[in-house]
Amino acid sequence: MAVQLSEKTLVVKGHEESFARAKELIEKFNLPGGLLPLDDIEEVTYDEETGYFYVKQKSKTSHRFALADQVVSYAEEVKGYLLPNRIKNLSGVRAKEFFFWVPVGDISVDDPPTGKIHFKTYAGLGETFSVDAFAPGQ
Repeated sequence: MAVQLSEKTLVVKGHEESFARAKELIEKFNLPGGLLPLDDIEEVTYDEETGYFYVKQKSKTSHRFALADQVVSYAEEVKGYLLPNRIKNLSGVRAKEFFFWVPVGDISVDDPPTGKIHFKTYAGLGETFSVDAFAPGQ
C-alpha cells in the first residue's frame, strides 16, 4: 500500500539522528519511552499532517519486556499512524502468545492516565499491561 506523504513530512537518516527522532515522537504522543526498543535505526519518516510514521532498522529484532512477561518482535520496517496516546494501523510488530506470533495493530494508553497500556490485534483480541512495563530500559 502506497502512502501519500504531505509537505509536512520529515525524513531523518542515520542512527543517532533517527533514534533521537523516534524517541521524540514517542514522547510527543504520550507513549511509554521503551515501547519501540529498536536497534540500529537507519531512517525515521514522520508526516505531521497525517500522523504516518515509518522506522527502518538494519535488521529484525526482538525484545523481552520482563515486567509484562512479553516477547515482541520488530521487523526491519515498522510503520503506522501516531495519535495522542495511540498508535493505530501498526505493522511490523508482533507479540508472542504461546507458540504463535500475533501481529499488533493498535497500541493505546488511557487518557486521563490510569497507568495502563492496551495492545490489540487486527482480529480485535487484546491485552492490557502496566505502562511501567514499557518504560525505557525495561
